Amino acid sequence: MTAVAASAGGEDAGPGDGARSAKAHVLALDGKDPKKRALPRTGTQTFSLIGVSWEDSGDSFEGTAQIRTRAATTGEWSGWRDLDFEVRAPESAEGEEPDVRGASEPLWVGASDGVEARVVADGEETAVPDALRLDMIDPGETVKGKGNGGAKGSGKGGAKPTASPDATQTTPAGPAPETSDPAPTDAPTDAPTDAPTDAPTDAPTTGMPSTAPGDTSGGSGSGEASQPPSEEPTGSTGTPEDPTPSTTPTESAPGTDPTEAPTDEPTGTPTDGPTDGPSTEPPTSEAPTDPTPSTVPTEEPTGPTPTTEPSRTPGPSTTAPTAPTAPAIVSRAGWGADESLVQNPPSYLNKVDAVFVHHTAGTNDYACADSPAIIRAILTYHVRTNGWNDIGYNFFVDKCGTVFEGRAGGVDRPVLGAHTYGFNSYSSGISLLGDYETGGTPTAAAKQAIADLAAWKLGLHGVSPEAKVTLTAAADTGVWTKGQAATLNTISGHRDGYATLCPGATLYSALPGIRTTAGSSPYATGN
Repeated sequence: MTAVAASAGGEDAGPGDGARSAKAHVLALDGKDPKKRALPRTGTQTFSLIGVSWEDSGDSFEGTAQIRTRAATTGEWSGWRDLDFEVRAPESAEGEEPDVRGASEPLWVGASDGVEARVVADGEETAVPDALRLDMIDPGETVKGKGNGGAKGSGKGGAKPTASPDATQTTPAGPAPETSDPAPTDAPTDAPTDAPTDAPTDAPTTGMPSTAPGDTSGGSGSGEASQPPSEEPTGSTGTPEDPTPSTTPTESAPGTDPTEAPTDEPTGTPTDGPTDGPSTEPPTSEAPTDPTPSTVPTEEPTGPTPTTEPSRTPGPSTTAPTAPTAPAIVSRAGWGADESLVQNPPSYLNKVDAVFVHHTAGTNDYACADSPAIIRAILTYHVRTNGWNDIGYNFFVDKCGTVFEGRAGGVDRPVLGAHTYGFNSYSSGISLLGDYETGGTPTAAAKQAIADLAAWKLGLHGVSPEAKVTLTAAADTGVWTKGQAATLNTISGHRDGYATLCPGATLYSALPGIRTTAGSSPYATGN
């Protein structure tokens, strides 16, 4: 077994506005043995997420890779942990870019400053892939993203196993605004930053991500500070002046506890679009230059122009308030996405026919306060290691039930993601933070959040979350062959479309109940 300890190269993921930016470090796994590679215990720069990658994404790896890490706070070494190689580059043009690498799924290990690794190929005909390396991501501190509106950035696959990786600097075009404004420091005493006890009767007062956030006592989080949502303007996109929570929240703080669901009805549902393949621009609207979305659908960006558009202004009725039209979703700016990583504008589907549910693997021991850091690290890994244009999943949910925007382009738009090989061109991907294959169990808050989010996303396209749909596989997936008609649930697990254990046994077994909950969700069409 050949061992090598290469110097860790690091590279900032992008500008940080004074905060510590995410960084990608790499360690080469060189050697002459075609079947084995190893790295002895080696000190590194601090990282919190790790994976293995290689030069050619077309080379699949049949074998095992195990790593151990040293905790930065205690100096203790973990046990050996397996990496998952059930990852394929997108079947779309994104997966054909020259700097797309083959890679394992990333593994969240928490703040670490040392690593040990061993990689062994299986079978007589299998060899270790060329240019094998360890990829280690430091998520940094919260980075206030500078949105570049799809302008060329510095992201894809640029990390190299040297002390000076080939970074390409970029100047972002401008700041990406958050979907909610922070509470003013001189806020009156009767409008505290936590969930108000004297909130108006038409504003939900619970901390559930599907309504107005604010309560940080629930779920599994530990001490996550809440951020008050901004007031939803009526017929305007200007900056609100009143920090009072709105009935249409736009951002939820991690660590909230969803225990109640709103009972009022959404204000409308856009008209379905056609069902053909993805396009690079919405047929009836330009691709957004600002990746920060509105959590309220303004129009269906695919297919024929709708005859009516969901109103952002409450109806004329004075007997009942208008319910939120979308679950609360933490924006990319809210979790600190570095928009300079994203090189190209998003592509769009004509319709979202299905939602695929995933898990991120890694650990279930994270605090919900760490959810933004985990997502920042995954973004950096997907771009800097995999070489993708942006983070793969359309949405994330954590164990406290907080929903986060994933890939840029608009949460209410049918953004083409990179999550379910063979079916990306028909679907949206929701990934639950944690590992649900080796003993983890999804919380009630997480299942409710997935159900509400899937019901809302499918409802934008007139799709029932309890129905079935037949889709044509765009590639050989190990479950379906290219061109085969695949009949799937409109809320399916990753393993239904691709040969993988994802989303894990316990989350997969929870999907029937999630479908039922989604069918009765206030965000489902007709409820």
